[in-house]
Amino acid sequence: MANDAPLHRDIRVLGDLLGEVLVEQCGQHVFDHVEAIRMAAKAFRADPSPVTRSALQAAVAAVEPEHRNDVIHAFSVYFQLVNLAEQNHRLRRHRDYDRSQQVLRGSFREAMRTLAERGITADEVESLLREVGVELVLTAHPTEALRRTVLDKHTKIAAFLEEMDDPRKTPRELDVLRERIRTEIVALWQTRSVRKSRITVLDEVRNGLYFLDQILFDVLPRVHQKLEQAVEEQFGRQLLELPPLIRFGSWMGGDRDGNPNVTADVTWQTLVLHCDLALNKYEQKLRELGRDLSVSVDRAGADEELLAAIGGENDEPYRALINQMLAKLEGTRRRLHGERVETAYYASPEEMMADVLRMAKSLSRHRGQRMVDAWLRPFLLQLRIFGFHMVTLDIRQHSGVHEQAVAELLETAGLVDRYASLGEEERLKVLSDCLASPRPIRNPYHVYSDLTTEALAVLDCVRRGHETFGPRSVQDYLISMTQGASDLLEVLLLAKESGLFGWPDGPNKPPKSELNVVPLFETIEDLESAPGIMQSLFENPVYRRHLEIRGWQQEIMLGYSDSNKDGGYLTANWSLYMAQKRLIRLAERFGVRIKFFHGRGGALGRGGGPVEQSILAQPTEALRGHVKITEQGEVISQRYGHPGIAERSLESSAAAVLVGATREDSDEWVARHPRWFDLMDRASDISFRAYRQLVFEHPAFLAYFHRATPIDEIGKMNIGSRPSRRSQSSRIEDLRAIPWVFSWTQSRHLLPAWYGFGTAMESLMQEDEEALSDLRRMYEVWPFFRTLVDNLQMALAKADMLVAREYAQLAGEAGEAIFPLIEAEYARTERAVLAITGYAQLLDNRPVIRESISLRNPYVDPLSFFQVRLLADLRRESLSPSDREADLADALQTINGIAAGLRNTG
Repeated sequence: MANDAPLHRDIRVLGDLLGEVLVEQCGQHVFDHVEAIRMAAKAFRADPSPVTRSALQAAVAAVEPEHRNDVIHAFSVYFQLVNLAEQNHRLRRHRDYDRSQQVLRGSFREAMRTLAERGITADEVESLLREVGVELVLTAHPTEALRRTVLDKHTKIAAFLEEMDDPRKTPRELDVLRERIRTEIVALWQTRSVRKSRITVLDEVRNGLYFLDQILFDVLPRVHQKLEQAVEEQFGRQLLELPPLIRFGSWMGGDRDGNPNVTADVTWQTLVLHCDLALNKYEQKLRELGRDLSVSVDRAGADEELLAAIGGENDEPYRALINQMLAKLEGTRRRLHGERVETAYYASPEEMMADVLRMAKSLSRHRGQRMVDAWLRPFLLQLRIFGFHMVTLDIRQHSGVHEQAVAELLETAGLVDRYASLGEEERLKVLSDCLASPRPIRNPYHVYSDLTTEALAVLDCVRRGHETFGPRSVQDYLISMTQGASDLLEVLLLAKESGLFGWPDGPNKPPKSELNVVPLFETIEDLESAPGIMQSLFENPVYRRHLEIRGWQQEIMLGYSDSNKDGGYLTANWSLYMAQKRLIRLAERFGVRIKFFHGRGGALGRGGGPVEQSILAQPTEALRGHVKITEQGEVISQRYGHPGIAERSLESSAAAVLVGATREDSDEWVARHPRWFDLMDRASDISFRAYRQLVFEHPAFLAYFHRATPIDEIGKMNIGSRPSRRSQSSRIEDLRAIPWVFSWTQSRHLLPAWYGFGTAMESLMQEDEEALSDLRRMYEVWPFFRTLVDNLQMALAKADMLVAREYAQLAGEAGEAIFPLIEAEYARTERAVLAITGYAQLLDNRPVIRESISLRNPYVDPLSFFQVRLLADLRRESLSPSDREADLADALQTINGIAAGLRNTG
C-alpha cells in the first residue's frame, strides 16, 4: 500500500544497517549463511514442497555450531528492529490523522460524538465520568522476555527513527542519524539478549516502575486533559474536578500465589520503592516549576493568602513557596522512611495539593491562567492519580494458604481442633462467630508455623503500609482458587488479627474493614459456581457489614488463563461472559455493585488481543462502573514503552469504556437474544467436549505436548521470578497457563487460542439449518461474538500447520496420533470462521496485520527450523554435557527470536 511506503523504507534501512553490522562483527561467512537461509525460507513460503523444505533444512544444517548462535541472533535482532519500525509507523499514522483534523477511531473525540448521537446530555456525561473508570494492573508473569537493557537500546533507536521523519533534516543530518542507529545496533548485537540468571522480585518491581517513571507519570495527565478537551468541544462543558478516569495498579511484589520469593519483607520494600519514586517525581516537578514560575509581585501581583503562606512580602512568591514545598517534601521522605522529623512535612498528598492550589488561585487572579493550565493542572492531576503511593499494590495468595493458617490459629486458640475437616456450612459458622466477636484469636506469645507467621506478616505489612503511605497503597487482597464463601471469610479473619478489620471496642470508635477481599474464579467449574458462592456471602450478616463499610462494592476477578487451559477458547470466553451477567443480576438483588477484574494475558489464548475490543465485548452492564484489567509481560512494553503509543493506548481503552457503558441493545438484539444464547450454550458444550477429549483424555497428548513443544526448555528461561509449575508434576493441570500458552505459540500451533471452535460450529450448522445465518448476524451486531471471532482469526493467521508439522515429527508415535487431529480441527475452524465472516481469507478485515504476518513468516521460519533441530539434539541422551549446554543456549535464543517475530510470549 502506498501509505506503507515509509514503513518499508524504515525496515529496509534497519535491515541494511543490521547486515553491515553483521559483516563487521562476525564476518562475511556468517552474513552469507543468513542470506542463504533467508532465501531458502522465502522459497519455502512461496512454494511449500518437499524440495523447498529440504533446501531450508539443508541451509540451517550447513551452519557450523560455532556460528549458529550468531545466525540465530541475527534473525532475532532483525525482528526487534522490525517491531521498532512498525511502532514508528503507528506513530506516523497518528500524526497524519492529527494533521488532517480527522476524528481518530477510538479517540475521546469519537467517543464524545457517539455519546452525543445517543442523546446523552452534558449532565449525564459528567455523571458518567464520576461513575466509570479503567484500572490497569501491571503484572510480571512472565516479565518481558527481553532484558531491560535491550529495551533501553530499543528506545534510543525508536527516537532516532522518529527524528528521521523530520522533513527539515538535511542529508548530512540524516547520515548522522543513520550512524547513531548503526552504533545502537552494534551495542544491541553485543548485548546478551537472554538473561544469564533469573531475576528477583524486586527487579520485576523496578522494571514495572520504569514505565511509570519514564512514560506514564507524564502521559496520564495529557490523556485526562484530552478527555476534558473532547467534552468541552462536544458538550461545551468544562470538567476540571473529576476523579481520574485511568489509574494504574501492580502485582509486582504483591503476587505471592505459587511464588515463594514474594515475602512480607519484599512487599514492604516494594511499597517503599513505590513511595520513593512518587516523591522523586514530585521533587523533579517542583524544581521545574521553580525554574518556570519566575513571576514577580511587582510585575503581576499575588494573593494575600499566598504571601501569608511564605511569611510576608517576597518579589518572587511562587519560587519562595516552592522552596518551602521542597523542604517539606524532604521532611516527608524522611518521615516515610521511619526517621524522626523535627521539620515540617506533608502528612498526605492532599496537603501538598493545597499548596499547589494556592499558587494556581493566585496566578489565575493575576492574569496567569495560561501558566496554571500548562504547568499546575498537570501537576495536580499527578498528585491525585499517584498520591504518595505511586501505584496501588494488589496482594494475591492461594486459598489453601489461608485455610492452613486459619486452622492453626483456631486450634492454638482452643476453638476448633480440625478446621480443615469441617464442611462449608460449619466453616462459615465458625468464621462468622470469630469475626463477629471483638476477641482476638492470635496469641502474641505463641510461635506459629512458618506458613501462618508469613500469612499474618503480609497483613501486618498492609496495615503498616496504610499507616505510612496511605490507604491507597494497598486496596485489594485477591484469593486465587476461590471455591467457597469460607475462602473470603478466612482472609477477613486474618485481616482482623492484623488490625485491618474489626468492631468498635468503644462507643466512639466505628467498625473498620480496610481491605477489599476479592475472589478469583479461574476454572470453568469455578465460574459456574461463582454466583452460588457470592450469594452465600451476600446473605452472611458479617460479610454484609464488611460490604457496607466498603461502600457496597464487591470486586470479583475472572481468570482468563486457567479457564482457557481448563475448557478451551470458546467455552472459556462464553463462561466468562455468562458469569458476569449472572453475577450482576445476583448483586442487584442484594444492592451490591460489582467491579470486575479481568485477568487477561498477552496471548490470544489468555484473553489477549486489543484491549478496547475486549472492553466492548463485555456485557454492557459490566462496564457501568470501574473496569480493572491486567497488563502482562511484553504487552507492557508494547503499549507503554513509548509516550505516543502509551497515550493512544490509554485513550482508546478509556474511550471504549465510555462508549460501552452507554450502549443500548438494539430491538433485534433483544428479540434474538434467547436464540443466540442457546446457540452459544450448545456450541460451548460441544467445544468443551472436543477440547477435553484431546487435552485431558487422549492417552498420547501429554507425551505430544512435551515432545512437540519447547515446554521443558522454556522452564529454563530466566524471564520471571516465579516457577513455571505449581508442583514438580508434569501434568497439564499443574502447569501454569503462561508457559502452556507460550509453548504452543513457539511451536506455531497456538492451540489454546482456537481448538474446539471448528467442531462446535460445524456441528451447529449440520444440526440447525438457521445456525449459519444466525452466526453471521451475531458477528455483525454482537460485540462479544465479533471479538471472539476476530481474535480467533488472528490466532489462526499466526498459527502455521506447515511449520507445526516439523515440531510434530519430534513426538514420534505421539505425533502420528495427535497431529492429524490438530490439523483437521484447524481446517474445520478456518472453514467455520470464513463461513461466518463471509471473508475470502483470514483477516480480510485487517489487511495491515495480515500483511505483517505474511512478511514476518519467512524470517520466523528459519528460527523455527533451528529450534526443531536443536530440540531433537537436546532430547538425545548421548549428547555430551558441553554440547547440551551450547545447544540449550542456542535453543533459548530461538525462543527469544520467535517471541519477537510473533510479538508474543504468554
